[in-house]
Amino acid sequence: MIRKTLASLTLGLALALSASSLFAQASESVEPFKVGTFATDDTPFVGLVVRDDSLIVDLVAANRAMQLQPQYARLDMPNTMLGLIEQYEYGLKGRVYEVMNWLVEDGLLSGNNRPGYIHDVEAVDILAPIQYPSKVMNAAVNFYTHACEGCTQEQLAQRTRERQEDRGVPYLFLKPTRGAIVGSGEDIIMPFGRDEIEYEVEMAIVFGKAGKYVSASRAYDHVFGYMVAMDVSDRGGRPPGGYGVRSDWFVGKGHDTFAPHGPWIVPKEFYGDPMNRLHQITVIDGVTVQEAQAGDMIHNIPELIEYASSLITVFPGDVLQSGTSGGTGAGRVQRATGSGFLVDGETIEASIEGIGTLRHTIRQELTIPDDLSGAQLPPTSSYRDN
Repeated sequence: MIRKTLASLTLGLALALSASSLFAQASESVEPFKVGTFATDDTPFVGLVVRDDSLIVDLVAANRAMQLQPQYARLDMPNTMLGLIEQYEYGLKGRVYEVMNWLVEDGLLSGNNRPGYIHDVEAVDILAPIQYPSKVMNAAVNFYTHACEGCTQEQLAQRTRERQEDRGVPYLFLKPTRGAIVGSGEDIIMPFGRDEIEYEVEMAIVFGKAGKYVSASRAYDHVFGYMVAMDVSDRGGRPPGGYGVRSDWFVGKGHDTFAPHGPWIVPKEFYGDPMNRLHQITVIDGVTVQEAQAGDMIHNIPELIEYASSLITVFPGDVLQSGTSGGTGAGRVQRATGSGFLVDGETIEASIEGIGTLRHTIRQELTIPDDLSGAQLPPTSSYRDN
């Protein structure tokens, strides 16, 4: 049944996009671009991010303006990121390239005659790029330094050798999408009474094609692009009693605002192989607390894709986060607050070179409704050993 669904999806897109020769357009873009979801006056739109991330082009509006000229065929542009991703590798990419080339050739990205559908990045609201993926898959403990937080260099070297000899298979978990996913600039909310909240910067792989049992050798064929992500985590666990297990992945990973994504997506053709260039950093109130490169990964990105797709079918717009490095847990870097965990009012920046930076302020939820029965998640301090 799944394979029939995949075949139908692929065939439907191919037929829809090949029904006309309109898609035999530009084979390359004269300038690189990123794609994202933005808003002006509370109205969202899909945009191209151009000129060193300084300008945002409303893609639907630009396409509409371009095709008013007789040499350009009429073709509607999707008005959501999911729609763009679903059609991108089935012919739409050439049309996006054509829009980009027209903007450059007609000098619309510079000078004083810039049309109204081109905005300064400071003039738009940056939303989460995909609203919303059907699933967000996350790799746990996928960097050697994260698997040995607080270790000495000798201990890390020994543990790394041991793990390299017996890597096993990746450990994946799911995060909620709507509610958990937020865009750059939105506050990260620490839930009421939960005061052991931690940060993790991660690369997010965005799928562009559906697939099941995608081999590592074919993995990049199914990728649309890459964005920055954060896996915010609640380390407070469950209170004692009841089921009796302190570890709880729903508590740890599932709160609202705990999956920042963005600030935009770099299509894979403009980024290259992430295993050759990944460099990710987390900075809190000016202090660098995490920094890592792809060589620290236990399972590389193609291996993660192979494993994930052996468990569950991946669809266009789905997201796979590749894990974080040392600098959390016992390896936390001392900050001015003196706290190892996040504190109300702190600012956090998560960056990946060549993609962009997520910026957020941490805010503590101070009140909850007064009519709750007591079946809610309690404050960590109510059961934590002091």
